[in-house]
Amino acid sequence: MTSKNQTRRHLLATGIGALGAAAAQPLLAATATPPATEGPFYPTPSMRSADVDNDLVKIIGAVREAGGEVFMLKGSLTDKDGTPLAGYRIEIWQCDMNGKYLHSGDRQSIAFDAGFQGFGHDITGPDGSYSFRTIKPVTYPGRTPHIHVKVFDDSRERLTTQFYIDGHPANGRDRIFNRLSDAEAKAVSMVFTPSADGEQATVDVIL
Repeated sequence: MTSKNQTRRHLLATGIGALGAAAAQPLLAATATPPATEGPFYPTPSMRSADVDNDLVKIIGAVREAGGEVFMLKGSLTDKDGTPLAGYRIEIWQCDMNGKYLHSGDRQSIAFDAGFQGFGHDITGPDGSYSFRTIKPVTYPGRTPHIHVKVFDDSRERLTTQFYIDGHPANGRDRIFNRLSDAEAKAVSMVFTPSADGEQATVDVIL
């Protein structure tokens, strides 16, 4: 007959053993950032401004800054194990506040905002960090507001994706956004929060 003390010792031993086994298991790797289509308006080098830094709101030599709601887009670039990826090139491009792209193929009969870069890049720091000063994306005919993103390791393209505004009412009608699972959508959605430098959003990219 088994005593209560023996039973208790068995349960404790079993529980400790299970905890030890769980601790010995490696942590699950994070889910990679979902890819998305490049779209038709990726600006070629000849279409870009001479200023292609990470501040899309101010073009060097321009009299005025871009129109639109300015915010800071920040985040980090890591692999699925959480290791920072330094020295990678991150590019973004998006339409201006009127919904016009910096691309000769955008045939809309509206002028492109001359104060907006439309395209920019940053190089990730030692901790994998990146940042951009840009404007909140706006709707484009047939699309919910979004920012296009590319990641390069030297000259090798590693990822093309898109960032969205969290909870925007047009998301549910967007064919590309609707391909994402709930977890994928959350991973590429921008939540705007106040900061000392104005609004900002953080989106971490995982390769």
